[in-house]
Amino acid sequence: MRTRPLLPPELREPRIYPRGPRPRRPAWILVPYDRMTDEQWTILSIYLPMPARGRPCDQRARMDAIFRVAATAGAWHELPAAYGKGRSVARHFQRLTHAGLWERLLQALAASPPGSVLREMEGLICRAARRAIRMRGLPLIALARRLDLLRALPGPPCMVPDPDLSQIIRRLPVSQRISRWRRDKGAALEFIRGLKSLHRLAGGVKHIPRNVREAWL
Repeated sequence: MRTRPLLPPELREPRIYPRGPRPRRPAWILVPYDRMTDEQWTILSIYLPMPARGRPCDQRARMDAIFRVAATAGAWHELPAAYGKGRSVARHFQRLTHAGLWERLLQALAASPPGSVLREMEGLICRAARRAIRMRGLPLIALARRLDLLRALPGPPCMVPDPDLSQIIRRLPVSQRISRWRRDKGAALEFIRGLKSLHRLAGGVKHIPRNVREAWL
């Protein structure tokens, strides 16, 4: 095995190791957003849970910060300083998520007529609900599918698990069809191939590429 000869010290290029935290990369704004109007806040505040005991906070400012992060594909720590501290906003988002805020907003959004205030905020509400899926899991995915709010899914529907489809598969007469394979092997094999495709759709993909997630608006 050949090794590259080392240069004498006087000919080597010095390595510069940067110190301190890395500069923050700007988070691309994927959904246009400016702070909520008074009318939007009045409607949205109806669905917020009662504030828990503890240090009071500006609920409107926190929701503005949550929607600002939801409008991008960035992390909480990339939140501009004008909206507050990213950690505090992330903790507030977790409390609202565990209180079921996004389920209530999705249900209210589905029941709202076109042109309503909530419909104006559909993109932001759905994108915020995507982040809540990490904590709420399959129940929130199933709710978004049943309400036909596919923008709340973390990716294209063909790549996201479908809990309702898995229940439909369980009710299929699999044992009866396979028991007849001696009489019609071709039909049995075709049925198994279709069943395999349905299982793949029901389970979704293991990892959705980042560029696909960011492009799913």
